[in-house]
Amino acid sequence: MGVRNYLIEGLSGTGKTSVCEELQRRGYQAIHGDRELAYQGDPETGEPTDGSAHERHIWRVDKVMALAADQDSSVTFFCGGSRNFPKFIELFDGVFVLDVDLDTLNRRLDERPDEEWGGGKPVDRERIARWHSAKEDVPMNGVIIDATAPLERVVDEILQTIDAAT
Repeated sequence: MGVRNYLIEGLSGTGKTSVCEELQRRGYQAIHGDRELAYQGDPETGEPTDGSAHERHIWRVDKVMALAADQDSSVTFFCGGSRNFPKFIELFDGVFVLDVDLDTLNRRLDERPDEEWGGGKPVDRERIARWHSAKEDVPMNGVIIDATAPLERVVDEILQTIDAAT
């Protein structure tokens, strides 16, 4: 999709979907990975699995590769979380990791509808807090973005960072 491709990652509640929608509003090619690429599967083999578990939330590697290889747009953003990102992270020209403090994360999770993943269920809340403190399940070498800032500023910072790199 893009001559340059960027991954926007972060834990549940950090703002990946909001950033994706804001990038689209501004006219950028942005893919909702959790909606367009995700399924439940084994992170190592890619084999589909039954049930719904965060640890099995992965993206279709072949589709990510095909989208990244298509050069119709100058820039494409892939937004969302995937437990198999090591399988395709080398396709990206850069990675941004959205980060928030625990109070902000809890407030955002409280505001989510119950049907959304992580929407306040105690077991999920414990797991999310543990992942947050350990910074588990996100790429380690990404550019950390303070996602507690207003959405427009978060997106401006991402765009300024990629402009500075080119």
